[in-house]
Amino acid sequence: MPSAIRAMAFNPRTERLAVARADGAVEIFNFADNYFQEKVIPGRDGGTVEALCWVGPRLFGAGLNGAITEYDLENLRPRYSVEAYGGPIWTVSGDSAGTMLAVGCEDGTVKMFEILDETIRFQRNLERQKGRIISLSWQPSGALIAAGMIDMIRIFNAETGRATHRLLVERGAGASKSREVVVWSVVFLSDHTIVSGDSAGKVQFWDGHTGTLVRTHLVTKWDVLALAVSQDESSVVAGTSESIVVQFQFISSTVGRQDNEWVRTRTFKNHSHDVRALVHTETAVVSGGMDTQLVVRPLLDKVEKNTQESSLRKIAFPHGDDHIRCSAVSPCGGWLVYATVSGVRLYRIQHDNNNIGVTKVSKLPKSLCSAHQLCFSSDSSKLFAASGLSSVVVVALNPLECKHLHTLRPKSVPVYSSCPTAIGINPVTSNLVTVHADQQVFEFSLQQKEYTEWSRRLQQRGLHPVWLQRDTPVAHITFNPRNPAHIVLHDVFMLCIIDQSLHLLSMTLLDDQSLVAVERPLLDIVSQLPAPVRQKKFAT
Repeated sequence: MPSAIRAMAFNPRTERLAVARADGAVEIFNFADNYFQEKVIPGRDGGTVEALCWVGPRLFGAGLNGAITEYDLENLRPRYSVEAYGGPIWTVSGDSAGTMLAVGCEDGTVKMFEILDETIRFQRNLERQKGRIISLSWQPSGALIAAGMIDMIRIFNAETGRATHRLLVERGAGASKSREVVVWSVVFLSDHTIVSGDSAGKVQFWDGHTGTLVRTHLVTKWDVLALAVSQDESSVVAGTSESIVVQFQFISSTVGRQDNEWVRTRTFKNHSHDVRALVHTETAVVSGGMDTQLVVRPLLDKVEKNTQESSLRKIAFPHGDDHIRCSAVSPCGGWLVYATVSGVRLYRIQHDNNNIGVTKVSKLPKSLCSAHQLCFSSDSSKLFAASGLSSVVVVALNPLECKHLHTLRPKSVPVYSSCPTAIGINPVTSNLVTVHADQQVFEFSLQQKEYTEWSRRLQQRGLHPVWLQRDTPVAHITFNPRNPAHIVLHDVFMLCIIDQSLHLLSMTLLDDQSLVAVERPLLDIVSQLPAPVRQKKFAT
């Protein structure tokens, strides 16, 4: 089953989005490369992530286990964890200078950590409060911190650690007045405006100088769970447990008036369940929550209409319950292998009529300790495991024992600007076929060490715009064993067969916008040609 989205953080410099899911997995999406999911760090048992934070190119996360974790984005694993000693951590936020990390804890403390080159180091606690710290936001100058709590917001002086203001959040009307209000999210703007979203369904704007309430917007009967602000601070979006996202803009509410105020302008409904996390980029609102989907909603006043950038995207990726990184089944159907965070498991599958037996291979080579990708040879005699050290371990498979044959080191192929989403080697021609995040397809001859003639023609003529405008990456490439000219591609929605032997003879667009294409295999064309005038034979 897919896993719910719990937290998100966007790095505007690298255009990378980090997404934390309920199973503890962290995904990295490259927004500059067609929103490609370029990395996945598998989760660990008990390692839930409640908050994420970018500090420059470094990614930090924290959760209810009470520890702060920095992630190794090269080897796709936690680099280290530091215990905060404040109970469960609900929120984490970094200052604009990239030197300090603040975490909000169950015991009512905001703990400050200094960011060093290789680790983080505890510096001090801010003035302790009576209730848990649920949300945090630095004022862009780095001098103040706003903390969302139960029934209130506290403003701290980041240098002295003292609380300077207490902003009391009004409870709901009627019977709900007896119910505590949870301030799920706060945003501290550069003009000292504080925006809060709470469990009473309110989005409120406060004057951070005086600690007074400026305006209240009741957007839902339920919870406002997340807030996000645009880089220029002219727009704020709020995600709710009613599955809607509401936008506020700092504009004049009346035509002709010069003074601006925060006005509710748009409502988006692209989810079926709670919206738990939000990011506001320059051109879009990115949201995620319980329905597991990552939704990229373009702001049409920020993008050019009828372009790829103006289309709504819903991205869904499943995750296994046991944090499985990758898996493979041998072509003969006799072997099954999968890799988890802790190791590799190999099984022998035996079938006799209607009886199927699965036996775990207990002894594996020590070199086969972890893998990011797995596959078998076409004859099912070898297992290939891509390790985190830019190498491939080759293991010989045998019902009695499995032996390490050798380790393959990388050899370079031409570098393309877009990340590859799927690769495959044709078992007949030994040509490498790659499909990239921008949907381009290449074929590279490993023997000749150059692009094939078919690949060069394809790049010269270009792929059809309908293919290039697809927003779902190709996930796998395989080949037709009976016809090596057939390349089989698929993603989560589509199966496509590319026939390299067909040549396009004619194409016509009809009045009803239908496209008629005439193709013919190259061998059929050659067979109809007259014999050559002179053909050199042997050495003559």
